[in-house]
Amino acid sequence: MSNGSLNRFLGGSPGGVLLRLLFLSVIVGAVMSWWGVTPFDLFDGVRILIRDLVEEGFASLRNLGIWIVYGAAVVVPVWLLLRLLRGRS
Repeated sequence: MSNGSLNRFLGGSPGGVLLRLLFLSVIVGAVMSWWGVTPFDLFDGVRILIRDLVEEGFASLRNLGIWIVYGAAVVVPVWLLLRLLRGRS
């Protein structure tokens, strides 16, 4: 894979992508720690959601809506922050 192809695949230079991922990881990790959530909690929640869908049918889609709201509470501020930081460069 040529350097241009690698940059295109990664969305930028490898060092820059690494720094952005590190920064995003720190933010998400801090928020999750503040909320008392671990990655295992997230995976367990997905497992429970799938089990509920199978056992209870579409009545458990409410859980999916809750997960969308929870996810948006993390993703949207991070996205906004990254957009603001990108505008300064």
